[in-house]
Amino acid sequence: MNVVWLVVGLILILVGANALTDGASAIARRMGISDLVVGLTVVAFGTSAPELAISVISASSGNAPLAIGNVVGSNIFNILVIIGITAMVRPIVIEKSVMSLEIPMVILSSIVMLILGNSGLLDGSGINQVSRLSGIFLLIFFILFMRYTFASAKQPGVSVDSESKESTAAMPVWRSVLYVVVGLAALVWGGDKFVDGASGIASGLGVSDAVIGLTIVAAGTSLPELATSIVAAVKGKPGLAVGNVIGSNIFNVLMVLGLAGVITPLPFGSIGNLDLLTLVGASVLFYIFGWFFKTRTITRAEGAVLTAAYIGYVAVLLSRL
Repeated sequence: MNVVWLVVGLILILVGANALTDGASAIARRMGISDLVVGLTVVAFGTSAPELAISVISASSGNAPLAIGNVVGSNIFNILVIIGITAMVRPIVIEKSVMSLEIPMVILSSIVMLILGNSGLLDGSGINQVSRLSGIFLLIFFILFMRYTFASAKQPGVSVDSESKESTAAMPVWRSVLYVVVGLAALVWGGDKFVDGASGIASGLGVSDAVIGLTIVAAGTSLPELATSIVAAVKGKPGLAVGNVIGSNIFNVLMVLGLAGVITPLPFGSIGNLDLLTLVGASVLFYIFGWFFKTRTITRAEGAVLTAAYIGYVAVLLSRL
């Protein structure tokens, strides 16, 4: 039954994320918000909604390692696997502004996770955790990031294209609202069942919730990002593929972990520097590959290196069981 709930929960999460994204995008476009803002906010939120649902539900049920492992594991998966596989499908050309602003923000959010993961050493308490105060600060930074995103979108030349207008006209307001409501309901219920199934499997196999969160749950909740980025690459929209990963990673740390931390303090437990340094290393590697070898392009070879790095990371995790 744990496997059944895991699968049912994952299906509900994916369906819910898709419905929420479609509905929210239609509402945003009807309000005259540009595709740029929709991509960096609504789409990023939609694909990060599974992480939000699972981490908040895990935090509420007292399963902090699963909540934190989900965020850390998802961000590692996003960079190493999603960018890696997407680049192997089609080399990703990255805009200069993304290299100088957004990707450094991803690196900064990863460093923040590393600091929080060693907070017990810094404050002398010996307990590494995301406190309520830390959660509040993360949410404040999230609001500042949103303000920056909207301010950037107000630059001249940004407008809602004809394709967006056509898609808006095709979806009535009532259907958009229905998609949002049904999507949220599916995410909440699916997240609850997914956590139950994952926790049951972990206890049955003797595997810690932290490892399950870093691998199975992280990969499962990152499927919306994977699908979105690959489709974007195939359609020749590299900006959407990269923006989806960047936005999701920032959302996961600032919004998801911030909100979960405000609900209840989240001790890191067995999630240690191996995982956190892997996240920082993946973020830095993303930046290096973007600038060097072939300027502002993640090549197929570099994508293969990123994917291989993830396989190596998982192998190390499993060897420590």
